[in-house]
Amino acid sequence: MGDSSVSNGHGTVTRVLFCGPYWPGSTNYTREYLQDYPFIQVDEVGLDRVPDVIQNYHICVVKNRRIDSDIIAKATQMKIIMQYGVGLEGVDVNAATEHKIKVARIPGSTTGNAVSCAEMAIYLTLGVLRKQKEMDTAVNRRDLGLPVGETLFGKTVLVLGFGAIGVEVAKRLRPFGVKVLATKRNWSSDTLPCDVDEMVDKKGGPEDMYDFAGEANIVITCMALNNETAGIVDHKFLSSMKKGSYLINIARGRLLDYNAVFDHLKSGHLTGLGIDVAWMEPFDPEDPILKFPNVIITPHVAGVTEYSYRTMAKSVGDTALQLHSGEPFTGIEFVN
Repeated sequence: MGDSSVSNGHGTVTRVLFCGPYWPGSTNYTREYLQDYPFIQVDEVGLDRVPDVIQNYHICVVKNRRIDSDIIAKATQMKIIMQYGVGLEGVDVNAATEHKIKVARIPGSTTGNAVSCAEMAIYLTLGVLRKQKEMDTAVNRRDLGLPVGETLFGKTVLVLGFGAIGVEVAKRLRPFGVKVLATKRNWSSDTLPCDVDEMVDKKGGPEDMYDFAGEANIVITCMALNNETAGIVDHKFLSSMKKGSYLINIARGRLLDYNAVFDHLKSGHLTGLGIDVAWMEPFDPEDPILKFPNVIITPHVAGVTEYSYRTMAKSVGDTALQLHSGEPFTGIEFVN
C-alpha cells in the first residue's frame, strides 16, 4: 500500500501528524512507544496549521480536527487518516477514497477504550443519582447528611446504541440490580457477545427508542454520530422519558439537541444530566446548562485512561511501522 518513499526503510522517514493540542496523552504515549525508531517522526501541530503542513505527512491522527475535502486534496503524501479511537464523523471518507487514502479507526473492543468509556458512564450515572454538585456544596457549607440521593439499584436503564461501548456498559450495569433495555440497528451482528440475552432484558431497534424511553429511569447514549443520529435526543425523545429521569452521554455531544435538553432540565422533566461530551468543544464554562444544580460535565475523558491510551498508542505506532516496512496492517479497522 505504501510507496517507496515511506516503505523501503532505507534512510527514509515516515511522518505521523497529530492534529491539535487536545488529548495530549495521545501524542506523548505514541512518541514514547516509537522512541527507539528514529525513522518514524511524530509531530503535533495546532488545529489551524493542519492545512498548511498536511502535505508533509503520511499518517494523520485527526482527534477533533475536521478533515474535509479541501484538506484531503492537499494531503499529497497521505496514506492513512485515522482516529485515536473510533469516531470518524469529522473525516470526509468519500474524498479520502477518491484520493486513494485509507481511513481507519482503532476498534474500542480491543484497546480498552470501550471499557474506559463504560466506566465513565457508570461514574456519571452514580454522580447524578447521588447529586455530586450538591454534595460538594454540602462539604463547603460543613453540612452532614445532605443531599438525599437515589440508588441505581432497582432502576430501569436504556442503553441507546449497543456497540462495543454499549455492551461494556450493560456488563457493568447488571451487578447493580437494574433492568437493562437496549436499542441496536442489527441484533444479528456477529460482533455481539454470546451472552447478550443475559445482559439485556429487552432488545429493540431504533423504532422502539421512544417506547423504551417511557420505561426507563436513566438513558445512556452510546451511539455513533452520523447524519441519522445527530440531534436524535430531541424534544420528542425527552418528552417520551419519564418525568424525573436522568440522561447520560459519553458518545458525542451533537447526539443531543441542546435546546431540548435545556428546556427539559428547566421544566424539571429531566432531573439530572451527566455528559463527557458537549455540543461545542472545548466546553464553555459559562454554558447555561452547566448552571443547573444536577448537571455534571467531564472534559471528554471517558476513553482517556492509562490502559486505553497506551494500547491505542501501540496501534498508531504499529501502523506507522507497518506502513514504513510495507507489512500488512494489524490492530486497525479500515472503513473504505
